[in-house]
Amino acid sequence: MKPNILFIFTDQHRHNVMGCAGHPLVQTPNLDRLAAEGARFSNVWCQSPVCQPSRASVITGQYTEDLGMFGNTGDFDPEWPTVIQAIRDGGFETASIGKTHYHGMPGRETLDAEDAPYDLRRYSSFVGGFGWDYVLEEFDKYVHPSRRLRTPYTDYLAGQGSSLLQDYREQIKSVFRLTPDHWRGETSVLSQEHDLTSFLAREALTWLGEREKDKPFFLKLAFVQPHVPLIDDPDWADYYRDADIPLPNQAPPAATNDAWQRYVDKLNSHSQVRTMSDDFIREGTRHYLGMVSLIDQKIGEILAHLEATGELANTWIIYTCDHGEMLGEHHLWAKQNFYKGAVQLPLIVWPPGGCEARVVEDLVELTDVTATLADVAGVDAPEKCRGSSVLAALDGDDVGREFLRSRIGAYSAIRNAQYRFTLDVDSGTPCELFDLMADPGETTNRVDDIAMRPVVEQLQRRLSS
Repeated sequence: MKPNILFIFTDQHRHNVMGCAGHPLVQTPNLDRLAAEGARFSNVWCQSPVCQPSRASVITGQYTEDLGMFGNTGDFDPEWPTVIQAIRDGGFETASIGKTHYHGMPGRETLDAEDAPYDLRRYSSFVGGFGWDYVLEEFDKYVHPSRRLRTPYTDYLAGQGSSLLQDYREQIKSVFRLTPDHWRGETSVLSQEHDLTSFLAREALTWLGEREKDKPFFLKLAFVQPHVPLIDDPDWADYYRDADIPLPNQAPPAATNDAWQRYVDKLNSHSQVRTMSDDFIREGTRHYLGMVSLIDQKIGEILAHLEATGELANTWIIYTCDHGEMLGEHHLWAKQNFYKGAVQLPLIVWPPGGCEARVVEDLVELTDVTATLADVAGVDAPEKCRGSSVLAALDGDDVGREFLRSRIGAYSAIRNAQYRFTLDVDSGTPCELFDLMADPGETTNRVDDIAMRPVVEQLQRRLSS
């Protein structure tokens, strides 16, 4: 029988917030184990530094430009061929547990509507149409404050026979303001047992235990965290309470042209981190680390289950996410920009039984994960997939590409081994050029440097091709 595939997909996990990636504080022993027995890729770009377009790319293998999706709006097109369909047709039992975000984000006017609750469970058949046999759909925690939103998780909390759901909603509501409070770190009013991450892990364990064993499985376990709000469970909050958090580089380059200024203004309007104190950033980071550590803890429980059932020896594990997190770097929080913190991803590939540990520095895109999933399953990638499998890297072979691309709204970016370039697509005006070798912290924008004009022109032509 073909090997199983466990695809663990998180939301907004900064690429270097893992012990195996050199973070000095975060506790991630299970991700570290997978990296020590597999391949960790250190130069992976997402196709968009925002949730929905990036997730569209990973199931189709296409760029956001191909799909016409540049933000968190609209539903995925049911006509898109996906790698999930190919895997299911290849004989796998497929399941999606957690956040898919194949549907548009509900607006607050929808969530607060009086006529009917916004019932996320109704999306199961829609999501299933992309290739999933089983769907348990969840969404970002910050939409839960509405009394009108219903999800499997809110049903679970409501069924506990206490005020858990109300307490939870009130806490989320207190930080969902789209002001600096939106990034405030807090300890959850819920115990670890009732945390959304714990709930999703239990649902995954239940599905693994109850599924039919006559087929290999393809399980996508999509944790909603460490996406904002920055609220972690009390156990991990206590662990990191006194952690000495180093402050990130907070010196954004000054804009030198109108197109760049518009870009910078857009970034600032999203995160507003310029108004935050150093202590505010440190506290938010502590709670972010707590969310990552709880995810890692639950990954350990999944691994233990697979070991106990004997299935781990016949299971591929691929870990990645949709985009990164700035954590206060460059005076920014969250994503929606092309700095390394927002656009670079963690990626670990663990083959059944493990392999010699490798750190792969080749340039890789999220579309390559699409092709890798197909390769692992022994099926063809979707016809229009732009990615290439990275499995050869496990044997030490080169799998890198020359250029990486990403897009958000009216801005596109491209990078190669040395440079990262951003273009205002609407006006055709260059916004950013960073020499990543001379300036890995991306602190000096050279887009208006006359000496760099040939580089700007070359990358702009490549981006437009």
